[in-house]
Amino acid sequence: MTPDELKQQAAEAALRFIEPRLERDTVLGIGTGSTVNHFIAALGDLRNRIDAAVSSSEESARRLTALGISVIDLNAAGTVDLYIDGADEANRHLQLIKGGGGALTREKIIAASAKEFICIADESKLVPVLGKFPLPVEVIPMARSHVARKISAMGGIPVYRDGFITDNGNRILDIHKLDLRDPRAMEAQLDQVTGIVCSGLFVRRPADRLMLAGDDGVRTLLPNS
Repeated sequence: MTPDELKQQAAEAALRFIEPRLERDTVLGIGTGSTVNHFIAALGDLRNRIDAAVSSSEESARRLTALGISVIDLNAAGTVDLYIDGADEANRHLQLIKGGGGALTREKIIAASAKEFICIADESKLVPVLGKFPLPVEVIPMARSHVARKISAMGGIPVYRDGFITDNGNRILDIHKLDLRDPRAMEAQLDQVTGIVCSGLFVRRPADRLMLAGDDGVRTLLPNS
């Protein structure tokens, strides 16, 4: 199967999983990226069963609105019942690297607010140790050089994502070759660097369910499975 077909397969499996759980007042959290775009497209058939959605990006919000799904601010939603998003990497503990699409901060906020976080991806995203995919960090523009120096001192190689501005008006540094054998400790360390808004490590709040599409179908990983 092609990568796009695998993404479609994962999205459809997630839709089948959430459909029986949709109630009149259900608020969905919707992530960002190519796999999620397939999920959003399929979600249109259920628009009348969804009270509202909270989106992690302006792009996803536009797609949802075009389908007639109400998009509301997280402050108005309070909590999110189900959050569906993709990942750039995942391990068997359901810890993730996210942010390839640049929406990591809003994604992390919604994940923290969600009762359940469902991650959808293809099998290639599952790795024994996180870190082959460059770790995105969102930074305040004036702090870009300062943050880059701090990251270099930590052993990483920061690369400025030229020409990209997040929906929050900030910049992205993609960190190569950072040692993520202890991702929980690294997430905490990055959180202490002044100027970093958010890192793309989802460790303290990992996924609750990881749905992986492969040539043999979709398999689901749960914590400690």
